Amino acid sequence: MEYQKKELPDKVKNAGFLFAGIGLLLIAVSYLLDPRREAFNNIIGLTFFASIAIGALALVALEYISGAVWSVPFRRVSEFIASSLPLVLVFAIPLFLMLGMLFHWTHPEVVSADRLLSGKSPYLNIPFFIGRTIGVILVLYVFYALFTRNSRKQDESKEQGLTRTNVKLSAAFMPVAGIGLTLLSIDWIMSLEPHWYSTIFGVYYISATLLAGLAATTYASVSLNEAGYLIPGVNKDHYYSLGALMFAITNFWAYIAFSQFLLIWYANIPEESIWFVMRWEGGWKYISIILIFVRFVIPYAGLLSQPSKSDPKRLKQISIFILIAHFFDLYWLIMPTFSKTVVFSFYELGFPLFVVGIVILAFFYQTKKHNLVAVGDPKLQRGLDFHL
Repeated sequence: MEYQKKELPDKVKNAGFLFAGIGLLLIAVSYLLDPRREAFNNIIGLTFFASIAIGALALVALEYISGAVWSVPFRRVSEFIASSLPLVLVFAIPLFLMLGMLFHWTHPEVVSADRLLSGKSPYLNIPFFIGRTIGVILVLYVFYALFTRNSRKQDESKEQGLTRTNVKLSAAFMPVAGIGLTLLSIDWIMSLEPHWYSTIFGVYYISATLLAGLAATTYASVSLNEAGYLIPGVNKDHYYSLGALMFAITNFWAYIAFSQFLLIWYANIPEESIWFVMRWEGGWKYISIILIFVRFVIPYAGLLSQPSKSDPKRLKQISIFILIAHFFDLYWLIMPTFSKTVVFSFYELGFPLFVVGIVILAFFYQTKKHNLVAVGDPKLQRGLDFHL
């Protein structure tokens, strides 16, 4: 079957501008009214945005390194979502200017009076902190540029060697991405409470990142296929694979989250358990309980049956729900450092709306320049013929 390139309607672009515009307005107003609170929301926005873009890029690498064929018809969707990756640094710029307001390890007098922080100062210092964030995003973007250059070149040349090149790149990408995501999670989330530590926290954020990227890819792929923008041949077996993968990573996230809690609870070491105690006081107890249902129980139940994994309507609903749950999770991770009581109002809405708008716009403009399907990939026909 032949792929026919179609232009996405302007309503997609308009929706992107609407979300981004409303989000940017709320961000500006919030920064004027309460800069410190909005800076914490900025961290949520940064880590939320990074997980969607890097998660989508990780899916591209996973396909290459695993030799999967079922995902080839919509791999380009993941590539387009990942194209927004360099804009993550835009979210970081205002935070670089406000580090002293957010992280108490940035104050020399505090560090000099604290033996633990003094020991961590070779890692937790402002120049190295900023350099790590910029370095991680730029290195991952280099991988994105190489992946997509070969993929798009293959549309014209049909050269199979480009796939082998991307397989080798994927083998290098995996450890780099794992280390990079771990650094981002330690720097922007864990170091808000620099006395606390968890050796599994990086994996916690990595699993959430994979799930966020997959949810965004699933929603876009199903919607585009239903509207006839992808190549004919994508069927319910492809949908089932997307649903099954979301189900599996949801379970993996729950396993990591429970393992972290169980080990810290069992050891009962004050410098570890205090982090969970903070999330069990001042109303945060109810947020913690709700998180269990929002992040695990509801997605698990929604994707448990075989028909639900193949139902396009259910997949779109669960994909949106998972992204909302991911934002809720980041809110639970970050905001207790700002306030001992639960706070939620229009301040918390600006960044998620802005992120959604930016991703939509980046995706729209990618479709103007490139095919929505990797038509030159030698595995494409096998991907279309895929059946369980």
